[in-house]
Amino acid sequence: MNLKGLSEILGLSQTTVSRALNGYPEVNEATRKKILDVAAKYNYTPNARAKGLATGRANAIGHVIPIANQHEMVNPIFGDFIAGAGEVYARNNYEMVLSIIDDANEEKVYRAFKTRGTVDGVILHGPKMNDTRIALLDEIGLPFVVHGRASGIDTDYSWLDVNNRSAFRRATEFLLDLGHKRIALINGLETMDFAHRRRSGYEDALSARDVAPDPTLLRSNEMTEAFGYASAVELLGQSRPPTALLVSSIISALGVRRALDERGLQMGRDISIITYDDGLSYLANGADVPIFTATRSSVRDAGRALSEMLLAQINNPDAPPQHRLLEVELTVGCSTGPAPATSDPA
Repeated sequence: MNLKGLSEILGLSQTTVSRALNGYPEVNEATRKKILDVAAKYNYTPNARAKGLATGRANAIGHVIPIANQHEMVNPIFGDFIAGAGEVYARNNYEMVLSIIDDANEEKVYRAFKTRGTVDGVILHGPKMNDTRIALLDEIGLPFVVHGRASGIDTDYSWLDVNNRSAFRRATEFLLDLGHKRIALINGLETMDFAHRRRSGYEDALSARDVAPDPTLLRSNEMTEAFGYASAVELLGQSRPPTALLVSSIISALGVRRALDERGLQMGRDISIITYDDGLSYLANGADVPIFTATRSSVRDAGRALSEMLLAQINNPDAPPQHRLLEVELTVGCSTGPAPATSDPA
């Protein structure tokens, strides 16, 4: 079934049918309902390209993923984010344009999106400290929202972020309350804004208890299982190993757990672990009882919320920027307990 055939069945012009299907206000409601009912009966949906020509919109949202040697955004967490965003796109008849590119080509891709009209807006992923992409998107005039924030940027822009500083301050305080003093931080890349904020929260909590941060207890890299494992091996091999580990991703925490198992150490008894959990739909933190004590926020929910924010901005471009700061839950699991009685109190 095409537009011409549907128009012949209805006995209306193709222009009238097209305008009704694409939401133009000049078509009266009785006619629009009749057209929509017949279109549904014959399983007719408007051609996306034709609709774009009629409305001046692409009905598509862009996601640009730069692949760097030391930072790869395509990971299980990103997959859950995209799943949440995709639900909103599908409900609003939008498509997703995913561009995985070399870092050097990122600016070209954004400019091409605008000049070719490929997308109506973009979600900016993985903001860095002083991220120059925000100024670029402002200059181009392409609607955007940011998953996270970028410290050092004065421009106002729409963002949704987790309160990473508060989350890691709270997690560190929890460990301090259990008597731990030597608390290691296995963090993400600290050029990334979220990781910078997490380290600040960790250091805030230590300073408030007059515990000096120990540089030998800090690790920072891409948050993989292998990185978690290697970091734990190094830290546990020290002459004065930590009694607790604060980990920036449940994926890295799985590597930490592997290192503990190899040494016959039990989480919650011999050493405590708190991790950040994105609430991944396919990597649950236990069933009835959490495996890891964790600060938790659903990245899938973030995908839904950010896509809704972006569609609202596209539909109302004169509205002021939106800001949403999500607080995390601290869920107590099996991985934390009091500091071992024989641990070094210093």
